[in-house]
Amino acid sequence: MPYIMTIVSLFAGDGIIKHFVEKGESPGGRLPFGEKIVVKKYHNRGAMLNIGEKHQHFVALLSLVFSAFVTGMFVVTLGMKGRGLLNTGLALILGGAYSNTYDRLKRKYVVDYFSFHIDTGRCRLRIWKRLVDRLNTIVFNLADFGIIIGAMLFVISGLDKN
Repeated sequence: MPYIMTIVSLFAGDGIIKHFVEKGESPGGRLPFGEKIVVKKYHNRGAMLNIGEKHQHFVALLSLVFSAFVTGMFVVTLGMKGRGLLNTGLALILGGAYSNTYDRLKRKYVVDYFSFHIDTGRCRLRIWKRLVDRLNTIVFNLADFGIIIGAMLFVISGLDKN
């Protein structure tokens, strides 16, 4: 039951934030939230980093297939003993995947709403500065972090058995 609540909480929490962000200012507007986080609405019409934005139908189909596959894995492992870390990871992945897939199907884009601002003023390495500058342009949502953290837990759970 806690795994189902994780899925529902992540889906609902991200959906609520997306609702308020959509009602707010136009895409591209920026609102500082502390020193390191910037809230800004961004409509991602592709997958991660807007990859495939010209093939929205394919990205949505791929998102559905991925969500169905992970749901199947989750259902199979749900009753197994000693799979708490795996099921937590899968629940986080599913909460995020369901939220972003819902957006792709209903809105035809995923609502992303915050990014990081890391000052590169003191940075001496050019490659590090370019990397940080790139990170400053990426916009995320809560679902993305569910997927990222869930994927890390999924990998760790596989390493734990060896």
